Amino acid sequence: YQRPEVKKHVQDIVEYLNGDDVIFPNAIILALNADVRFVASRGPNVSDGFAQAGTIEIPIPKNGSDAPAWIVDGQQRVLALSKSRKADLPVPVTAFLARNVGVQRDQFIRINNARPLPKGLLSELLPAVDGPLPMRLAAKKAPSIICDELNRTASSPFVGLIKRHSTLKDPRGAKAVITDTSIMKMVEDSMGTTSGILFPYRNVATGETDVAGMVAILSLFWTGVKDVFPQAWGKDPAQSRLMHGAGIRAMGKLMDRVMGTIDPRLPEASNHVIAELELIAPFCRWTSGTWEEMEAMKWNAIQNTPKHIRMLSNHLIRLYLGARSNLR
Repeated sequence: YQRPEVKKHVQDIVEYLNGDDVIFPNAIILALNADVRFVASRGPNVSDGFAQAGTIEIPIPKNGSDAPAWIVDGQQRVLALSKSRKADLPVPVTAFLARNVGVQRDQFIRINNARPLPKGLLSELLPAVDGPLPMRLAAKKAPSIICDELNRTASSPFVGLIKRHSTLKDPRGAKAVITDTSIMKMVEDSMGTTSGILFPYRNVATGETDVAGMVAILSLFWTGVKDVFPQAWGKDPAQSRLMHGAGIRAMGKLMDRVMGTIDPRLPEASNHVIAELELIAPFCRWTSGTWEEMEAMKWNAIQNTPKHIRMLSNHLIRLYLGARSNLR
């Protein structure tokens, strides 16, 4: 789970540890597995009611597998210790038993929550945390789960296209062009307002979320987008603003309007989505040209900013509503 090593920071710690009058004030935090055993010391004064003196027995596997502990916090300090010339430094350690990886994930998120932890890593870990989370993180858990499902489900138009923290350096993620943040924010936008098409799929009182229902709605709409704009689909955001954060979120706003008129249970639902999207297709400039009614803005001038997202969202909705009114 740990963040990449910051070489300069580690070297600074090494230089300090090799100096004189070294103080090691920050404890290393470890998650110990179930094989670790505590043996209390014998004697009348080994416990004050809060702590107990004794020895921790940590079995070290001979084959190097199944590590007895994971570093939850202090990776860079440990790396610096391994590079230090001194072998007799007293190092404070705080450890807790974690019999399953879910507890380790939970503690990792909580300990690093106040620090600038990479947002992509934080959001990717959220679906695997079972315990209660701070309100800010709890609100992002369902969108992250849905993001995972969209990226893995074979019937999803987004399968393999979403960049998550764990796939940034994975060659298998080479075709991933959409940031998970864009997908999550698009989902959050729809879930967070009563006019959003995803809003009814979440019980606000209990926090229960119909993930399967949301993924089905999202797949239905975005498959239509993929079919109507094939020349803009799956390209790098520098080549297609449809795959850009602004394009994803703006089309998400349009989704709330379009899907409100379609019954997803009908066999012809996908054809209806395509028909609705074709109303605006002639006016969209995802890969070239200018958006005529948006101050003649060039297609690649659109940025992932609140202003541009709002402008593009409003423009797409106006195009859609105008086209529908002309049909009457």
